[in-house]
Amino acid sequence: MLSLTNIGVHFGTQTLFEDVSFQVNPRERIALAGRNGAGKTTLLNIIAGLEEPSSGSVGRQSDITIGYLPQHMLTKDGRTVREEARLAFADGESLQRTAEALTQTLGERSDYESEEYAEIVQRLSNVTELIAMYNPARQEAEIEKTLKGLGFEQGDFERETSEFSGGWRMRIELANILLGHPDLLLLDEPTNHLDVESIVWLEDFIKNTPAGVIMVSHDRRFLDNTTTRTIELSLGKAYDYKVNYSKYEVLRQERYEQQLRAYENQQKLIKDTEDFIERFRYKPTKAVQVQSRIKQLEKLERIEVDQIDRKRIHFTFPMTIQSGQYPIIVQDLRVGYGDRVVLEDIDLTLERGEKVALVGKNGSGKTTFVRSIIGEIPHQKGEIRLGHQVELAYFAQNQASLLDGDKTIFQTIDDIAVGDIRLRINDILGAFMFGGELSEKKVSVLSGGEKSRLAMIRLLLSPSNLLILDEPTNHLDLSSKTVLKEAIRKYEGTVLMVSHDRDFLDGLADKVLEFRGGKVINHLGGMDEYLRKLREREGLAASDTGGDNAAQSVQVPAQKGKEDYERQKGLNKMKRDLEGKVERLEGKIEEYEAKIKEIEEKLTRSVSPDLLNDYEKNSYELGKLMDEWEKAQERLEEFNNSTK
Repeated sequence: MLSLTNIGVHFGTQTLFEDVSFQVNPRERIALAGRNGAGKTTLLNIIAGLEEPSSGSVGRQSDITIGYLPQHMLTKDGRTVREEARLAFADGESLQRTAEALTQTLGERSDYESEEYAEIVQRLSNVTELIAMYNPARQEAEIEKTLKGLGFEQGDFERETSEFSGGWRMRIELANILLGHPDLLLLDEPTNHLDVESIVWLEDFIKNTPAGVIMVSHDRRFLDNTTTRTIELSLGKAYDYKVNYSKYEVLRQERYEQQLRAYENQQKLIKDTEDFIERFRYKPTKAVQVQSRIKQLEKLERIEVDQIDRKRIHFTFPMTIQSGQYPIIVQDLRVGYGDRVVLEDIDLTLERGEKVALVGKNGSGKTTFVRSIIGEIPHQKGEIRLGHQVELAYFAQNQASLLDGDKTIFQTIDDIAVGDIRLRINDILGAFMFGGELSEKKVSVLSGGEKSRLAMIRLLLSPSNLLILDEPTNHLDLSSKTVLKEAIRKYEGTVLMVSHDRDFLDGLADKVLEFRGGKVINHLGGMDEYLRKLREREGLAASDTGGDNAAQSVQVPAQKGKEDYERQKGLNKMKRDLEGKVERLEGKIEEYEAKIKEIEEKLTRSVSPDLLNDYEKNSYELGKLMDEWEKAQERLEEFNNSTK
């Protein structure tokens, strides 16, 4: 379907990547991985034909259709949402010509068992299906199904696209692309503006589409659920893994360790060679050998190790004094704008130390609820009380606009960092993609995403005992998300998080509050329970005749709900403790394995009683740790099985 041969991109003397070669086959679902700046978006632009490579070539099937969702919006104004979606079906005559050409090609071939013949048959099937969709009734049904899957309500279809925010306009663009049923889908951060329900729908679409798919995403769970192949851009080269993202991370770690060993061996060889040259440089009897070693070093291809991707910073958000037992109490709350009621009859009590996720469709009231808690929106009815000694820190996307543009990135963080954390500012900036020379850039020249990321760091270094975070993972890469998740997990205060990132929330949120139909539904089983109920609901959607009543929450007796909640809270704590023990043991095992490896290398050069004693001692301790780890792992697996 598509092939890249020795693709390279150069900017003057700088090389972004070179000699990138791979093929894309029908139905393949590929994740494009690599750190920020590795060239992922550039490679997508080249595949889409929007940019030309500095070297190499792209081979595309002659009649291939490509649907490309870039990070920046393309939708124009002047049409309704439905009219914009209909553009996907505008080229019916071209499809008919394509079908005729494919039919003729099949009639001229006799290699019925070949892959090429099967591919042509599949393409003809796809085109024929698209032509069938030009039936007006089927076309409208497909449009409505796709728009609703991406979160639009029936009443949105006749609204002008100009009435929607950037995130919703991106959904319109995505709907247009998906409705066109291209042979190859190129998706650059497709989940950035989607809520959990829309992401789950898009996952199912990608799993079932006959198209090839190449995507860039910072959503690990989304990649794991949709892709079966991962191509990493690293150090200017491409590495092809025939596995999903999580398995790729394991294989990449193994590749890194092999690369590191090769690098260390080469460095030893270089040092030994340089020592030889220096020692015998001025001895005439060794002149030939010296010149030979000099040429050997000149011809040596130096091994590089990408250590940037392995950086990991550990820190904990600073706490102020401990808050009261109940930091937030909400009773009989109604919130809205004028005559429009967004939320009604909301009763909620947060306990100190809880980490609560707010989920639901965009526009369901999550941010409105948060803004009413901090006092930005007056509520129409009921009461919101902040508990004793609560000191609140709030992150919203518009906080980026409050940064001082005349300061550098480093100064912005240095101004608010206190205590020992000041010694680690460079490490923290690096963890959030502001490492090295970037830290000296002025805030005024940063992009919107970069400013948002900087505002997040600034907030998270401010002492508090109640954190309220609205979409905290937007603009973060996977490594930065891991740092943030670990810091929130260790935070002793209370956390409210509005997020659509399932991987980020999994194992972090004690409680999940779903905003739906103007109500709040408490999912005591956390993200697993919420996602299970969401899929059940989506699966029944076609035959659901309950209307608006289907969105109402089921009222559970207060005492039973409290008992269930306390039980689930205890289970969540037990799971975190078991996972923490397994993680700590794994860290110790790695330390002892490294010690043993170092001793083994020394034993290859010389054997001594002290070395043998060290080897036996460390091997014995490693054995004990392995036994302890196996028991802890078994307990964790038993616990997970018992709570399914």
